[in-house]
Amino acid sequence: MSKRVGILTGGGDCPGLNAVLRAAVVKGMRQYNFKFIGIKNGWAGLLDFEWSNLDRDSISGIIHRGGTILGTSRTNPVKNPEVKSLVLENYKKLRLDALIAIGGDDTLGAGLELWKSGMNIVAVPKTIDNDVDGTDYTFGFDTAVQIATEAIDRLHTTAESHNRIMIVEVMGRHAGWIATYSGIAGGADIVLIPEVPFNLDDIVQLINARRERGRSFSIVVIAEGACPEGKKDAYLKSDKVDDFGHVQLGGVGVALARDLEKMTGVDCRTTILGHVQRGGTPTAFDRVLATRFGICAIDMVHKEQWGQMAALRGTQVIPVPLEECVHKNRQVPPEFYEVAKVFFG
Repeated sequence: MSKRVGILTGGGDCPGLNAVLRAAVVKGMRQYNFKFIGIKNGWAGLLDFEWSNLDRDSISGIIHRGGTILGTSRTNPVKNPEVKSLVLENYKKLRLDALIAIGGDDTLGAGLELWKSGMNIVAVPKTIDNDVDGTDYTFGFDTAVQIATEAIDRLHTTAESHNRIMIVEVMGRHAGWIATYSGIAGGADIVLIPEVPFNLDDIVQLINARRERGRSFSIVVIAEGACPEGKKDAYLKSDKVDDFGHVQLGGVGVALARDLEKMTGVDCRTTILGHVQRGGTPTAFDRVLATRFGICAIDMVHKEQWGQMAALRGTQVIPVPLEECVHKNRQVPPEFYEVAKVFFG
């Protein structure tokens, strides 16, 4: 029996989203004769009843494009009973047999609650931060690391020319995967992540030791959610909160530059990569992983494996219970951070 399947993309945009859409629609139409509805702007589309039909023409030529052709938002569909009730009502009005929710921890957490309320939901994990639990990697992460690594490569030459400390602030609210990977790949001298509070005196000691060896410049990579010892909360760019209660982080790189310049007497400059990490063409790895996730998702719909999420485990993409993936963030393990620490100083 042919199913009518909705798809939405929620949360921050991410390279590879369009590859998921393409894979799910192509296989769903070819092999299962499914019909597809694209929900506009994430969960907001179910609230506002904004959608469009998806077919082979609408997803043609999008695998290389960043962002999402469906649009996205940080709308919380379960923030109160009235909103949740409207989402469930519009799901029924659209006569959907299933909904594929593509997103990070917030989108997936909302999807889990809606599944428990009767919606037939399967999920695909998405975040450049790589911090969704239950999967070894999320698509978008490889692209973000590549962009950050290229930035570090470019900053090496200007840091060395001016004998400066260059601080590169990358994304990573709760987990330092981008900072750790790009720091290792880019040859950073120090990498600071949310999982390990940093000590300013230790950083100064490392920088001074480099200068004593004749290395007059240093590259420090820091995740936006990193904190010094003794500070309870991350640095805030704004205390305004979104629908899920998140504040906007930013500024730790600027604060660190100010402190290091005062303590070392060395000129410090900060580069905040920000949203450039999200944009542009996805890498080949992310295109392939996103495609495999889309295939897995549509197979789950066919098998009616509701409440499941596509996950990369080793080299295999398999369904895993969504409930096991949304209760905590996947953080950088100490043993992997030790790889980066080998090259500190």
